[in-house]
Amino acid sequence: MQTIIQPAKRLQSVQEYYFSKKLHEIATMRSEGKDVLNLGIGSPDLPPHKDVVAELNSQSQLPTTHAYQSYWGIPELRQAFANWYAQYYGVSLSPEDEVLPLIGSKEGIVHIAMSFLGEGDTALVPNPGYPAYGTATKLAGANVIEYHLSEKNNWLPDLDALEKEDLRLVKILWINYPNMPTGVSANKPFFEKLVAFARKHSILIVNDNPYSFALNDNYLSILSIPNVSGAALELNSLSKSHNMAGWRVGMLAGDTALLQTVLRFKSNMDSGMFKPVQLAAVKALQLESGWHQELNTIYSKRREKVFELLSLLNCSWQESAAGLFVWARIPSTYHNSYELSDEILYKFHVFLTPGGVFGSQGEQYIRISLCSKEEVFSKAIKRIKSNRHVRMTAPVTLTTASK
Repeated sequence: MQTIIQPAKRLQSVQEYYFSKKLHEIATMRSEGKDVLNLGIGSPDLPPHKDVVAELNSQSQLPTTHAYQSYWGIPELRQAFANWYAQYYGVSLSPEDEVLPLIGSKEGIVHIAMSFLGEGDTALVPNPGYPAYGTATKLAGANVIEYHLSEKNNWLPDLDALEKEDLRLVKILWINYPNMPTGVSANKPFFEKLVAFARKHSILIVNDNPYSFALNDNYLSILSIPNVSGAALELNSLSKSHNMAGWRVGMLAGDTALLQTVLRFKSNMDSGMFKPVQLAAVKALQLESGWHQELNTIYSKRREKVFELLSLLNCSWQESAAGLFVWARIPSTYHNSYELSDEILYKFHVFLTPGGVFGSQGEQYIRISLCSKEEVFSKAIKRIKSNRHVRMTAPVTLTTASK
């Protein structure tokens, strides 16, 4: 039956999130009795620290913790975030007005876009990159200009090439380092050049920084760069670093005036975060560094399994990459990453994320998540190894979910 109302025009520029569709397809395959191994989604399978869970449980029992909360978050959480940035990133933040807790950093991406972008504005979006940057930009009514990242340039923006573009309408430059999907980290000299570029062209840098603690010991924030105040915002999250993806705890840090602008939008969209979750997040942020080292020992062993799997597929990769994923170039025998991904899914019931999901620059790459146990990777390796030389005789016809 036809509905009596049509979707808003803003939705014409965006599609359902790729993983939303693919997870549905995988669920259907499993309902048919197929044992699909999902090595694509970056949702940590390990639990948060037991003290964090205990804090949530104990705080939830109190009768005084169930009311609406401040849009700025509780003071204890803002202070904990400020202490965390001082300890690991060497950045001094005022907990009063330079830290804004979020109900997940993905929420913050939309808040920033809605707060600073509108019709006629433009944002620079990485290709490959997290699809949410472009989607949020379009939902805000603004235009997207993709800037290409390439293996040749170590997956960093080519600022000299951007200088040749017409940047007069650009208001935001979205970046993400350590990078997803490629795993590459930035360094201070590059961030210094980037801040100078942004100031020259009056562009706000937004660095999405949730992967600092995964297989990485170079904790770098763009807010540590001199003269950055007012030129950059940084998003961060406990989803990956503390195995709290479903808890939805993130933060936005930066100049007071910028955060006040975001708060004007955010305060009309939610009524604060559940207080016990905030207090548990405080506990998480106070964990000793040994917590991250223990996690990275596990991820490092899993990554070795991923390397073994990729060898079977004749892929190539950068072993020193950070983050919860391995990004690998596919062999030239495949037209694109969707073809390889679909072949492995339908032939071996193993799902690997096609790099084309993240933009045209990723079409010759695949991404494998480290968020599965070693035995799952071993099982995938066994399946593929048993028929490693079997190849489809014709190119795969892409499914709707893969396009």
